[in-house]
Amino acid sequence: MQPRVLLIGGNFYPEPIGIGKYNGEMIDWLAQNGYDCTVVTSFPYYPQWKVQQPYVKKAFWYRKEIKYYKPYYERNVSIYRCPQYVPSTPTGAKRMLNGFSFFVSSFLIVLSLLFKKKHDYVISVVPSFETGLLAILYKKMTGAKFLYHIQDLQIDAARDLNIIKSKPLIEMLFGIEKYILKKADVVSSVSAGMMEKVTLKCGRRVQFFPNWVDYKVIFPEQDKSSLKEEFDFKPTDKIILYSGAIGEKQGLENILYAATSFCNQPEIKFVICGSGPYLNKLYDIKEKLQLNNISFLQTQPIEKLNHFLNMADLHLIIQKANATDLVMPSKLTNILAVGGVPIVTTIKNSSLYNLVAENNLGLIAIPEDIESLISVIRIGIESDVSEMSNNAKRYASENFSIANIISKYSSHLEPTHEFEIAEAINYDMNAQFAPMEVKI
Repeated sequence: MQPRVLLIGGNFYPEPIGIGKYNGEMIDWLAQNGYDCTVVTSFPYYPQWKVQQPYVKKAFWYRKEIKYYKPYYERNVSIYRCPQYVPSTPTGAKRMLNGFSFFVSSFLIVLSLLFKKKHDYVISVVPSFETGLLAILYKKMTGAKFLYHIQDLQIDAARDLNIIKSKPLIEMLFGIEKYILKKADVVSSVSAGMMEKVTLKCGRRVQFFPNWVDYKVIFPEQDKSSLKEEFDFKPTDKIILYSGAIGEKQGLENILYAATSFCNQPEIKFVICGSGPYLNKLYDIKEKLQLNNISFLQTQPIEKLNHFLNMADLHLIIQKANATDLVMPSKLTNILAVGGVPIVTTIKNSSLYNLVAENNLGLIAIPEDIESLISVIRIGIESDVSEMSNNAKRYASENFSIANIISKYSSHLEPTHEFEIAEAINYDMNAQFAPMEVKI
């Protein structure tokens, strides 16, 4: 009998980056390796903070999709999509309403699933942290094992970045979070620093479940010159790339301020790729500074992503100082997998700092220090960084393989004798599927 897994999470396939990407890939892996999977999620909106096609006209009510995998059509995933408030400019209050609206709408679906065939395991992924309450409800009513996975210390970030300024509200949210952590059977997170913070909250062991790389999609390529031409750059250009979500917590304006120091070097090009609520502010800064060495590009489709990542000479991973160990940048795994050399802004002894410094994977700048960022970019441009690139490729291949990571995590799901974990090495992450939608 197939083990049955229920995932509750507000971000899912087909979101191209961030938590939605990893939720989608995890469920694909489980479905193709012997698990019967059901997903309760929202309509895709991230990183644009706008519901994406073909869902725009469908996002006002519930929808059900069945995702089939070829050639074995008996392998499928049931996806319940719930309406959700999606603000175009996600302020602190609006982000709270975004998460709460999904909590309310998904509650109705979780309630309906109580009267259907029981799932053996329920997984809740943070953010949104509130979905842990729904997992607790499902656990209490069915006896399912509850796995709580933390991708983002959502409440800590809201407090430390002043997204939420009300102390009573923050204390209430921490209280709810602590309750969820105590009720979970397994708690996991993506970095050592985040695991330590969670352990201090709940006084229990936290499992390491890092993000991963799909080497069928992301892998090193050698000919940077032709790749640069593919994206309308000269083969001799030096490309300094930021690719990812464009939000307030990164402090991306510092990229533009740093770029002012390279205006007399026309071969050095800064590229900011992505979507998000902070993008218009970056456009305004570019115009104000009259920068001609900054290019803005939209999030790249998956079929172009590998070429895009490989063409960059340096990759920027920008964080504010007070965001340290509240999140682990999900983009890092793909950067390392292609042999990219990251420039990270992070404080000493953070998880990101230790990872990069101890393994000589890239360069480190002081967060929110423009002069430090400029200095480190110059070092990256003028120095031989081939050793860092080779280290990055080796470290990623040894530590971020999707099959190794998810197969270890799935040990918490106690597979039956009918399912062999060894089959994981042969899974087809990119199996074609034929979606079918019906109204709930």
